[in-house]
Parts: sequence; C-alpha cells; structure tokens
Amino acid sequence: MSARDPLLPRRANQKTAGQSYFRGVSEWVCGCCGRWRVSVELIRGRHRYRLVRRYPARFGGGKDVIGEVGSVAELEELLRRRTPLGLADLHEAA
Repeated sequence: MSARDPLLPRRANQKTAGQSYFRGVSEWVCGCCGRWRVSVELIRGRHRYRLVRRYPARFGGGKDVIGEVGSVAELEELLRRRTPLGLADLHEAA
C-alpha cells in the first residue's frame, strides 16, 4: 500500500479519527466464576467503568453489557444492585 492510499490514517498518532479517543483498557474479573467483568477505559480524559456479564460457550457464549458508569462509587452501587458481587470480589484479569 502506498502512502497516498486513502485507507491509511493521516493522524499524528497513526489511529483513525474514531479510535483517537481510546487510550487503553484494563479489565477486572470476579474471583468466583469469571462471568462478571468490569472494563476500565480512559475516554476523552475520563474513566468509564463498564460491567459485563459473559456467558459460557456451552450456552452459546456472548456477553451482555449491564451498565456503564463514571466513578467507583457508581460502580459499587451498580454491582450491589445488579450482581451478587462487591468491589472486593474483583481481581485484575491476566
């Protein structure tokens, strides 16, 4: 592909415009069964915490986004309302 190809990004960070806000993801998973995951993303300078329930492959796999919040206090409330977990039950995924 040549440097003039329109499919190549022309941004300083070599990412497309849709990806420029994305800085990285860390993920936390429950210690009991591994079904519940919390991803932490830095989007436009703010942290977003996304709670996801994953289904085992024997049930067809997939995942459901339960909620997305902007603070740890809101995440704790979301966990308390929608899951049998608390913040202490999560550990960093490998």
